[in-house]
Amino acid sequence: MIKPNSDTGPPAVVLLSGGLDSTTTLAVAAQRGFSVHALTVRYGQLHAVELEAARAVAQAAGVRRHLELELDLRAIGGSALTGEVAVPKDRSDDEIGHGIPVTYVPARNTILLSLALAWAETLGCTDLFVGVSAVDYSGYPDCRPEFVRAFEQLANEATRLGAEGGRFTVHAPLMELDKAQTVELGLSLGVDYSLTWTCYDPSSSGLSCGRCDSCRLRLGGFARLGRIDPLEYEPLTDGEGG
Repeated sequence: MIKPNSDTGPPAVVLLSGGLDSTTTLAVAAQRGFSVHALTVRYGQLHAVELEAARAVAQAAGVRRHLELELDLRAIGGSALTGEVAVPKDRSDDEIGHGIPVTYVPARNTILLSLALAWAETLGCTDLFVGVSAVDYSGYPDCRPEFVRAFEQLANEATRLGAEGGRFTVHAPLMELDKAQTVELGLSLGVDYSLTWTCYDPSSSGLSCGRCDSCRLRLGGFARLGRIDPLEYEPLTDGEGG
């Protein structure tokens, strides 16, 4: 993976979940010459494996600093990612592309970007990176360009740095890319996708399920490129996989 310019590049805060999209976004920030400060938030997600993936990615990328914050959203509830709600499996591409699934975490990207914004102010930094996409996604409202533009406006109105003339930019370099294009971009930047984690509901043996929306979108991206996903998946049994 391209190493961030930690010594002379302008600082940028990159939201890093350990997933395919956020890792690719980090690589883009590094390729653009930013000194990357990666932010990972443990917000009450059920599976710690993605946090371990974020640490592995940050170490491999040689980021300037990797900050982990704890913010437990389980008390709020409302999502299969933070509570005892079944994760949807084996949904078709059409089903994935319509409606907002129970894996949506209420206001998650607003909360995470707010934390990134607060850290950026202390760094004197005006560039935030987030790995959202409005293509090949699960219908989350906080992955749309309208949301990114609105948050950027808020950042410039709600901060001391903005009030003093600084101008924040929220970079969403994957916004118009499908999963195949995202994987292709990441591979061109040297991303090791074996370090990343995508699955919403890993098996008891610790393997990716291959059946949740996130796994299916990821697998579809690699398949369209004719590439093999380096992650190991739970073998499908008869009647599974759609």
